[in-house]
Amino acid sequence: MARTYAVLGSGMQGTAAAYDLGQHGGASGIVLVDRDAVAVEHACERIRRLLPGVSVDARVVDASDEAALRRALDGVAGVFSGLPYAFNPAAAAAAVAVGAHFCDLGGNTEVVRKTLALDGAAKARGVSVIPDCGLAPGLGNVLAAALLQRLPGAHTVHVRCGGLPRNPRPPLNYMLVFNIGGLTNEYMGEAEFLRNGARVSLPTLTECEALEFAEPVGRAEAFITSGGTSTAPETFEGRLQNYDYKTVRYPGHCAQLQALKALGLLDLEPVQVGQVSVRPRDLFHAVAAPRLLPRPGDTDLVVLRAEALSEQGGLRLDLLDFADGGTGFSAMERTTAFPAAATLAFQVEGRVPAGATTSERLACVGDLVEAVRKRGLDLRETTLTAR
Repeated sequence: MARTYAVLGSGMQGTAAAYDLGQHGGASGIVLVDRDAVAVEHACERIRRLLPGVSVDARVVDASDEAALRRALDGVAGVFSGLPYAFNPAAAAAAVAVGAHFCDLGGNTEVVRKTLALDGAAKARGVSVIPDCGLAPGLGNVLAAALLQRLPGAHTVHVRCGGLPRNPRPPLNYMLVFNIGGLTNEYMGEAEFLRNGARVSLPTLTECEALEFAEPVGRAEAFITSGGTSTAPETFEGRLQNYDYKTVRYPGHCAQLQALKALGLLDLEPVQVGQVSVRPRDLFHAVAAPRLLPRPGDTDLVVLRAEALSEQGGLRLDLLDFADGGTGFSAMERTTAFPAAATLAFQVEGRVPAGATTSERLACVGDLVEAVRKRGLDLRETTLTAR
């Protein structure tokens, strides 16, 4: 059956998703949509080189023009959004309007709730809408839900995730693998967890813990950041006592960010510097981002751990992924875009009921985990003894 997908945004994640949909998603055609004509054609050329048997076309459209976006999506079966999260509710509405399934990478829980409000419209058109399908939230939530299907007596779920440089450099031992604005956003505000059966909000950059991963990561630390749990605490309230998420970094990173935050360098309230009004966070972005970008030869890795615990023991799933020299996709692209593309393929195949929902609520999470494995993401399972 002919199956055409649209990918909104031709940046790193959009390009990786387009590749996956062509390689594993049964795509007969892919439409890449972006307002930047040069960037979108460059992305199309890259996909054509990697997948010469798949038809790839560019459409130059500004996603803020909803009528133009609907015209660009007409006739496609599924829509992947790699757009900044603020555009996702309107993009999802455009997909629903033309009768196409939709998924996005999320990034902001309040925006996700706006997308979920399309449930009635999606059901009426017979299509599915799933926001927050990236890495964390996204794959982390899927692994947690899959473990809970296999361990129904579990009372606690922990998810730990981080994108890291394979060869860390001081001072932060970190390398930018996505937009620095998204990074600092995770370091601010509060995170929602389940604690002792109730939803609670906890401050970011707290509860730093030590943990061990396989080499070359070894010893690391994990601490609270915002957004990683997304809707999971609400989903599992009444089912679990505890559900939490922490971001993984090399040791010492949390203390350094705590100092930056305490000094006000991540604040959004403008300050006067001479004759100029400046937001400290904007200044930090401008100064820090160039110093954190990858240098020639730098590569990244991603660690993801989900564990479900019961009184009798538990189960753990570990993922350690590296950049792929063959395709040129980074570990962050592979672990973010590939699972989201797998989700969209499931939607188009009719394996997800019509309506708007989130990934941890899917009945097919176990099959989705296997689909991720087939994409070369090496998930290792460990049985945990009772503590």
